[in-house]
Amino acid sequence: MELPAPSPLLDAEAITRTARGVIAIEALAIAVLEQRIEAAFIRACRMMLACRGRIVVTGMGKSGHIGRKTAATLASTGTPAFFVHPGEASHGDLGMITEKDVVLALSNSGETEELLTILPVIKRQGIPLIAMTGNPNSSLARQADLHLDVSVPAEACPLGLAPTASTTATLVMGDALAIALLEARGFTAEDFARSHPAGSLGRRLLLRISDLMHAGASVPKVRADASLTEALMEMSRKSLGMTAVVDADDHLLGIYTDGDLRRTLDDHQVDLRNVHVADLMTRNPKTIGPDKLAAEAAQLMETHKIHALIVVDGERRVVGALNIHDLLRAKVV
Repeated sequence: MELPAPSPLLDAEAITRTARGVIAIEALAIAVLEQRIEAAFIRACRMMLACRGRIVVTGMGKSGHIGRKTAATLASTGTPAFFVHPGEASHGDLGMITEKDVVLALSNSGETEELLTILPVIKRQGIPLIAMTGNPNSSLARQADLHLDVSVPAEACPLGLAPTASTTATLVMGDALAIALLEARGFTAEDFARSHPAGSLGRRLLLRISDLMHAGASVPKVRADASLTEALMEMSRKSLGMTAVVDADDHLLGIYTDGDLRRTLDDHQVDLRNVHVADLMTRNPKTIGPDKLAAEAAQLMETHKIHALIVVDGERRVVGALNIHDLLRAKVV
């Protein structure tokens, strides 16, 4: 059976040309925004920074999708925010907006009926309104306290109908607001981790050594006069691939590891039956404090090519131990 000829629309060169054209149009839309970071943008940032409540983001259709993302980005970077659907706002959700809030309304045309319907209520309550539109002369732009221009030279859609470059520009302007506020607040990576405790960054920035380390009777340690056999038995019982060597007050003197054992067995001059572990241990080993981040332990192990660490307090008393497997189980590495 003869197969139908492939559609011209599936031509590889045509697809490549179209895709690159879309990217070029949207890149231009973003480039244009850079010139619009001026007085209105600065005032918008100051208004949002001074907000005693939350930033309420609203928008219909594609602008609504961008609005949800903008609200989420604001909330996760230190600016309390949430999204309200303008259609639902007319049916009760306006009660979610208080006089302490700031409203950020998104609409490319600036004439979205659902938004214009709720404007009188917002204005009557004296709630600050920031509009982000592609039409500075629109109804929404004129009624807003501040207007951010996100108009674009052209949509990437050849019909000029589907929001493409315009939604990209709105998304980028929202990100610009969020990051400007992040820096103004002095928001840190650790602050970010607190709002993302289930993520890998949260684990890396919130988990402390004290949360992971083996403590008490689980810590492998022997006295300096212990025999090699006693040290090996302690290592075997605690299963961390090493043992700390301590004095009578638990101050760290050194460490004896699986690697040290292999080197000991290769040294035919060592009397395995009579040698003390203090004669074989590594003195001044790498250590870490219990209040340090687990991520610091991972970096220390990687830098020095070691697989275990002794945890010591401020007086170098042994208070715990951990190895690379503890970090792997906690998904720190």
